Amino acid sequence: MGSISQLITTTNPINHSHLTSTRSCALQFSHSNSRHLSLPHARVAKKVGVFAELSNRSFTSTAIDFSDPDWKTKFKEDFEARFRLPHITDTFPDVSPIPSTFCLKMRTPIDSDIPGYYSSDEEWHGYINNNDRVLLKTIYYSSPTSAGAECIDPDCTWVEQWVHRAGPREKIYFKPEEVKAAIVTCGGLCPGLNDVIRQIVITLEIYGVKKIVGIPFGYRGFSDIELTEVQLSRKVVQNIHLSGGSLLGVSRGGPGVSDIVDSLEERGINMLFVLGGNGTHAGANAIHNECRKRRLKVSIIGVPKTIDNDILLMDKTFGFDTAVEEAQRAINSAYIEAHSAYHGIGVVKLMGRSSGFIAMQASLSSGQVDICLIPEVPFNLHGPHGVLSHLKYLLETKGSAVVCAAEGAGQDLLQKTNATDASGNVVFGDIGVYIQQETKKYFKEIGVHADVKYIDPTYMIRACRANASDGILCTVLGQNAVHGAFAGYSGITVGLCNTHYAYLPIPEVISHPRLVDPNSRMWHRCLTSTGQPDFI
Repeated sequence: MGSISQLITTTNPINHSHLTSTRSCALQFSHSNSRHLSLPHARVAKKVGVFAELSNRSFTSTAIDFSDPDWKTKFKEDFEARFRLPHITDTFPDVSPIPSTFCLKMRTPIDSDIPGYYSSDEEWHGYINNNDRVLLKTIYYSSPTSAGAECIDPDCTWVEQWVHRAGPREKIYFKPEEVKAAIVTCGGLCPGLNDVIRQIVITLEIYGVKKIVGIPFGYRGFSDIELTEVQLSRKVVQNIHLSGGSLLGVSRGGPGVSDIVDSLEERGINMLFVLGGNGTHAGANAIHNECRKRRLKVSIIGVPKTIDNDILLMDKTFGFDTAVEEAQRAINSAYIEAHSAYHGIGVVKLMGRSSGFIAMQASLSSGQVDICLIPEVPFNLHGPHGVLSHLKYLLETKGSAVVCAAEGAGQDLLQKTNATDASGNVVFGDIGVYIQQETKKYFKEIGVHADVKYIDPTYMIRACRANASDGILCTVLGQNAVHGAFAGYSGITVGLCNTHYAYLPIPEVISHPRLVDPNSRMWHRCLTSTGQPDFI
């Protein structure tokens, strides 16, 4: 079987970011999940509105037949099938659940004098029912021309979107004394990694798990004989959230899926918590499928880690709020440099390969940015309506300017490379350096003095400790990841959806990055703040 990096680059890009929803239904654990795995996307909705071309550029399916009077029912059924959560009873239908060992009214989950005995005389009303759902969309768009409208049909018919609510269940499918849990962090650094690790460990111990390990340096730790498991406990992780980075280390790429599952079997691991972005989740889903193929009772749970905030269907991912907050320091430095110089121009490059959420939010919150450039909105650098022409206008009218660009912005202006990193991601050209060089060249050619300063705070931001907002998000994500594993789910991830925590099948959130909608109210607010024109 191919390596994780090869798997990631061949993931089929189908956009589900705007799918509308399903009626609430009870989970049927005894039913096969094969429909979810192979369901054709023939009835996947196409978004109507200004953003349709951008958000649907990866669609390969046909449009819904709106002349069919039952199209809405069929759409709901398909949505319901796709968002059904894979469960261990799909492979082991005869497995019997036991009362949960997670009860906050009890001091210890397992009677220490009687191994394997679980007290069931404690009644606690903190459990989540399997029928509980979270509504994804709350706005009724009366017209497809409304700002940010997400519509299924030309009439913008309201269809509810329901996903599964996250949290502890009353019945669990693993005996804590038989669990060996592992945690792995993949990809690049992101504020909050240690917070999530800490909460996973603490919650596992509350369930009664004694064997908890960390896999060092991402998926690589499964195959490199020089890398040994890190023994984890509450004592070990108690204060790791006070610093940035990852206690376990990170890396990109790794061994093949089959080799990873071989390692899981050899180590006796039956719960694996994977912290990472789209590519890492693609790998986690492949590991889940391989475990099912081998009929292994293993739960694979993802925790979405992407500082770019580009995971589909989720309000935000951990590390994003911290990144926006820390970006203010770079933007403020660029502003001071520009404002203090004669014809000063400050250029700041922020993270955002495919999605400009950090650049947009940082520009909006700082109030010091004059031009915000993101991957979703094309722009010209030269010409009468280009960025450089507007910079000239800003120097003439206010004497200085600040430009904030996402790393993936304007890649069409740069020379293409065929280089990829270990995760299979295309290595981008440096748009910040390009803007700096072209700006200096432009003003020199027209005989106008310009003092250009360039700031790239990427690695400073990634290494930060999570702020309070992200700390809370990481805490709840870590706890719910453990609850999902003990509930018997696998091949799922946990996220914040419409301000509530939910479980989502991994394939539904990894098809392609979530993008900024150029017709959204938030992007319009950013444009209002910067005052920038259209650069096309």
